[in-house]
Amino acid sequence: MTKGPFVAMSVATAALGTALGSLALELRAQGYEQYVESVSTFSILMYITAALVVTTWVRDGRPHSN
Repeated sequence: MTKGPFVAMSVATAALGTALGSLALELRAQGYEQYVESVSTFSILMYITAALVVTTWVRDGRPHSN
């Protein structure tokens, strides 16, 4: 499989994680503490998803043995 879809997906999810992290900081600064934990958790989840996509790309590039 080509690396294009993997790169695009990992970059998009990492960018979403960064945007959500910034939103969490803004929410904390504005006093919306009740939402900070949920947004922070989702931000971390996006970084984990990006890492898993990269892992899938690396594992897909290895030769298959049958």
